[in-house]
Amino acid sequence: MGRETKRLTARTVATLTTPGRHADGGNLYLSISTNGGRRWIFLYRWSGKQLEMGLGSARDVSLARARELADAARAQLAEGINPLDARRAERVIIPTFGEFADGLVQDIQSGFRNEKHRWQWQHTLEVYAAALRPIQIDSVTTEDVLGILQPLWQTKQETASRLRGRIERVLDAAKAKGLRSGENPARWRGHLDALLPKRQKLQRGHHPALPHESVPAFVAELRTRRATAALALEFAILTAARSGEVLGARWAEIDRKAKIWTVPAARMKAGKEHRVPLADRALEILDAASAERTEGDFVFPGPRKGKPLSNMAMAMLLRVRMKRPEITVHGFRSSFRGWAGEETSFPREVAEAALAHTVGDEVERAYRRADALEKRRKLMEAWAKYVTGGAGAKVVPIRAAKG
Repeated sequence: MGRETKRLTARTVATLTTPGRHADGGNLYLSISTNGGRRWIFLYRWSGKQLEMGLGSARDVSLARARELADAARAQLAEGINPLDARRAERVIIPTFGEFADGLVQDIQSGFRNEKHRWQWQHTLEVYAAALRPIQIDSVTTEDVLGILQPLWQTKQETASRLRGRIERVLDAAKAKGLRSGENPARWRGHLDALLPKRQKLQRGHHPALPHESVPAFVAELRTRRATAALALEFAILTAARSGEVLGARWAEIDRKAKIWTVPAARMKAGKEHRVPLADRALEILDAASAERTEGDFVFPGPRKGKPLSNMAMAMLLRVRMKRPEITVHGFRSSFRGWAGEETSFPREVAEAALAHTVGDEVERAYRRADALEKRRKLMEAWAKYVTGGAGAKVVPIRAAKG
């Protein structure tokens, strides 16, 4: 009578914690290490020696899949083939996680909303997933993924969540190319959601902001700064625009006669063209920037020829030079929204359209489609008058170092 096989059950595999080898039969074992690591191994004899072939992590490879792999190895033995030799002969050159991730970002970059989005993908996978980069793409396990997510999950949960999603995308792509098998160790639903705390919904999208009552005094101080970054920041405040929209602004987008700045869809978060009415103060800032115009088409150029101001320039102005680390550039959009809602009678949907938000009910979406340009023009003129205290002060020249 043959040896008993299929001794283990899915429930047994899930609950076993005793260190050692636990036989399923047919040379297949569940191996549990003293530190809790769990993996499948296939034990067999070849040329008088006992050999061990790993079949993957028990967390990523199911019992049924492990049995299929063991069946294939036994079939090779029956044909006089050493399963380990066959694996080495058939194995293609497996890239590391870092190599594959970098290649994937290049392959899919045309689908990113803008250059900033591509940079965020690349930066996240280089910096936060650094521990995964040297690991072969087919060897990344749930333990590896948890090792980089858990420290971030408590302090930067939104960053950790985006990182997890990007790792999952990389590993899915590797599986689609035949470089991986089994479940994705970065999958959330039914996997990591059982191992990490539930996400805090309020954590997303909240940027430290000044109360709108404090913005006029801040802008008055900002005007004393002789720097391109100061002009860019004030322009961002006056237009309630995002950093990437402002820093990427080109002169060709400015219609001075119509007093409109048209931000192309490629640079908008929602992927739709957005027209921004320009108040007189915003036009004064453009005059100052034009007077210092250098070679290139960027409204706010950086020190590198043909490049815009760095995406850190305004942030460093706030944190270091103005010593205001408690606020962010993006937070001024919240300041604007608070002012519009609490201090004016402009309809809510007009303020949302000014912020280029696509969320909301049918009325808000109708305003978004219709653009509500003239209604928004009145709103932005009122905002400019508010933050400047009604003053028509001249823009400070920027002949000093740009930063």
